[in-house]
Amino acid sequence: MRVAIVINTSWNIWNFRRSLVLALQAAGHEVLAIAPPDAYSQRLETELGCRYVPILMENKGTNPVKDALLTRRFYDIYRRERPDVVLQYTIKPNIYGTIAARLAGIPSVNNVSGLGTVFIVKNLVSRVALGLYRFAFRFPKRVFFQNDDDRQLFLQNGLVDARITDLLPGSGIDTTKFRPAIEFTRHEPFTFLMIARVLYEKGVEEYFEAARLVREAAPGTRVQLLGGIDESGGVGVKRAVFEEWLRAGNVEYLGTSDNVAEHIHKADCVVLPSYREGTPKTLLEAAAMGKPIVTTDVPGCRETVVDGQNGLLCEVRSATDLAAKMVQVLRLPAPALAQMGRAGRQLAEQKFDEQIVLNKYLQVVAEVQPKRASIAKTA
Repeated sequence: MRVAIVINTSWNIWNFRRSLVLALQAAGHEVLAIAPPDAYSQRLETELGCRYVPILMENKGTNPVKDALLTRRFYDIYRRERPDVVLQYTIKPNIYGTIAARLAGIPSVNNVSGLGTVFIVKNLVSRVALGLYRFAFRFPKRVFFQNDDDRQLFLQNGLVDARITDLLPGSGIDTTKFRPAIEFTRHEPFTFLMIARVLYEKGVEEYFEAARLVREAAPGTRVQLLGGIDESGGVGVKRAVFEEWLRAGNVEYLGTSDNVAEHIHKADCVVLPSYREGTPKTLLEAAAMGKPIVTTDVPGCRETVVDGQNGLLCEVRSATDLAAKMVQVLRLPAPALAQMGRAGRQLAEQKFDEQIVLNKYLQVVAEVQPKRASIAKTA
């Protein structure tokens, strides 16, 4: 079968769907990667063996003319490439790609990997998005959610039929690749690490303020941030503002990296004060590597922490509470810190192993196959 993976960036496929691509290929399927071009597009072909198909797509904004043109671009690609099924992620493929797949007569499977600002900020744009979801989500064969809070929100708003929904443990985590160090080490100075794009909704402003408070309580503590600057769509922190925050000297900015595991290994605790998530991949990586977590008590984030066992939950949008929880972890003796890490590793193995995700995708793709084959025979 020809399976298309459709996302808003090639980077996303490379970083979050690589194991799915390999699993589909191992099962004998041809994989198309459909995404806007970026620095990772060529790697999808040369290193993963996908056939890369570019599409122009603005990730932000809701201009109805542009969105209609995007639907047409999806339709043209689906008609030309004739995948047997499309696996779609992120809001625009989920909405406009689904409509296009319906018009092209191709089954679609969607993944709601996080609700973003559409559900965090209540305004005209969010109301339009709800209506678009309600229309488009009449058509998929399956809609996967990464936490039950998101699933229930869609059901309560009448956006999707419960019979086609299912839950996944995020993107899952490769517990053989992301492993704890052989010997536990508490770093000196103690090091916190946040891994996220520089967006307000990730809690980055609260993180900077918490860093100041933590370093007042424990001078010399290292507080790091790894992730790209994203000024698009009005949701990212402007570079000038970000650079002003950095000048305060409380947070070390690490830029971006293709080796996130290396940075997690050098940290003592991973922090994510996000306003809402699907299931954050970076926290799954941290848990699998035996690192304590501090994150917000919100949908998606709270799924990765059993409070007090493998990390601590803090109040959303509260730099003061975030700092208090960070200091609480910092002051743990080494044996307690190591035990938190072991609890995180156990949670990753039992609840978030990526094989759970891969098996569900392989199953839903297999369910599409007989129907498509019978259509081909009668054509």
